[in-house]
Amino acid sequence: MRHHNKNKKFGRVRNQRTALMRSLARSLILKGKIKTTEAKAKALRPFVEKLISKGKTGTVASRRLVVSRLGGSKVATAKLFDTLAPKYGKRAGGYTRITKLGARASDSAKEAVIEFVE
Repeated sequence: MRHHNKNKKFGRVRNQRTALMRSLARSLILKGKIKTTEAKAKALRPFVEKLISKGKTGTVASRRLVVSRLGGSKVATAKLFDTLAPKYGKRAGGYTRITKLGARASDSAKEAVIEFVE
């Protein structure tokens, strides 16, 4: 039974899914906007928004947790804590926006752009 287990699998085993989410989150934090499939963008949104909410607290424990969730990327963690978290200090969630683009030409996969709101 799959009770209370609603994560998308993306045709990957667990460690590959974890690596996928970490790399997508790092790219989004560093670049501010990425283009990916719609399903990956929808799975990435809660992952990144929870990281930003942790970043708003600014404690050492939250910094260590964010570093571990991003796979040890100190550059992305520094940008999240120094730039993104203060920017959304008064905002109570909803830090990202997903814009649907349409189907990819090669395999007709639905594409989307995920970006931070202003």
